[in-house]
Amino acid sequence: MNWCILIPLLIGLISAFLGYLLGRLSSGGGTDNSADIELWRNKNAQIEADLKACRSKLSAGAGNVASSFAAASAGAPIAFNAVAAKGVFGKTIKQDDLTLVEGIGPKIQELFHNHGVHTWNALSDTSVDRCQEILDTGGERYTVHNPGTWPRQAQMAYEGRWQELLDWQDILDHGKE
Repeated sequence: MNWCILIPLLIGLISAFLGYLLGRLSSGGGTDNSADIELWRNKNAQIEADLKACRSKLSAGAGNVASSFAAASAGAPIAFNAVAAKGVFGKTIKQDDLTLVEGIGPKIQELFHNHGVHTWNALSDTSVDRCQEILDTGGERYTVHNPGTWPRQAQMAYEGRWQELLDWQDILDHGKE
């Protein structure tokens, strides 16, 4: 047997074993991360449960808003209070003046009147897509307008939520969020 081959082989095995032990000791002895993994799984499950609860509350709330909205539109109209509107806006507000909605001027109001939308309540019942269709009938000069917030603003005006409407309009940029 050739001892010249056996000595390097033996030294290699000893070095590998010592390297393994040193590596194991320097990494903390092979720390078990299963407790951390389980903790994060539990946190993730809790967050998913919270998200599901929020979504169910939101859908239930949307149903309540829709039903209260339907009840309000089916019931007696909400009385317009010009004094309260003037107190908040600092100018005389005419009932169902669509130009009160941020982003709607006299020409756009005329477009909406031509399509049967004459009141804040009617505008609040109009979908954003329908508002866009009405704008499109006016031609290319109306393409820069974004009616995304108009129905909600009209709803606030119809319900007499003047301060809330004014605060929101201060944030809006020509009717755009």
